Amino acid sequence: MSRSNISSLTKKLLFNILGFLFTAIGAVGRFVPLVPTTPFILLAAICFSKGNQKIYNWLRKSPFFGPYIENYRTKQGISRLHKAVSISLLWIGLVISMIRLQTTWAYFVLIIVGIGVTVHLLMIKTRKDEDV
Repeated sequence: MSRSNISSLTKKLLFNILGFLFTAIGAVGRFVPLVPTTPFILLAAICFSKGNQKIYNWLRKSPFFGPYIENYRTKQGISRLHKAVSISLLWIGLVISMIRLQTTWAYFVLIIVGIGVTVHLLMIKTRKDEDV
């Protein structure tokens, strides 16, 4: 096997490993309010597009992750319902964290993070066609 083939296989393997890692973190983000989903799923899509086209296509068609990729790719935005649920879960998670930590510095940090993420979510384009 030539050097370029080994180098190509090594790059594909690395992209696949990173793709699976980012997919796993993104999956956690679907259920844990302070872990972002979208950036990790987008990174996974980029890695799989370079490492394994079949997995990339599966990720794009997945009902669980596909909308994140397509909404970003087509610049369609997210629904009002998705924004409301995301912001609600974010603040519920932050309040639970504040109750458990009970320290002034943690309140300050969590409130700043919450405000930043809330503003970011509100600034993302809102899709009107999927609102219920």
